[in-house]
Amino acid sequence: MTPLDEFYQRQQEPLKGVYLALRDIILKQDENITHSLKYGCPFFSYKGKMFCYLWFHKKFKQPYISLVEGMLFEEPFLLQEKRARMKIMLLDMDEDLPIEQIEAIIQKAISFYQSGLIKIK
Repeated sequence: MTPLDEFYQRQQEPLKGVYLALRDIILKQDENITHSLKYGCPFFSYKGKMFCYLWFHKKFKQPYISLVEGMLFEEPFLLQEKRARMKIMLLDMDEDLPIEQIEAIIQKAISFYQSGLIKIK
């Protein structure tokens, strides 16, 4: 088992199910998205450039998707908190995932790379 697989397996339900669903939603958005474990959490890259990751907010006790280039997003549901660059989307484990909203922000993030707004090596 890879360290990435071990990360998911270590999680308790319902967090494990949320993370696995998010992984699948994100990976199906584009064939150029790859998935790895960095800094102890699942990171997703677009053509080798990191664009989002999954983590858990200790204060709110909720999982979230963090968008690396969050400062380019103006969606009111994304939180910046004290981060200079990134914004996060909190997810309620007791509610159905807002799949359309998640897909929309992932597609928007991908568009920043495809348009050249964010340079890819």
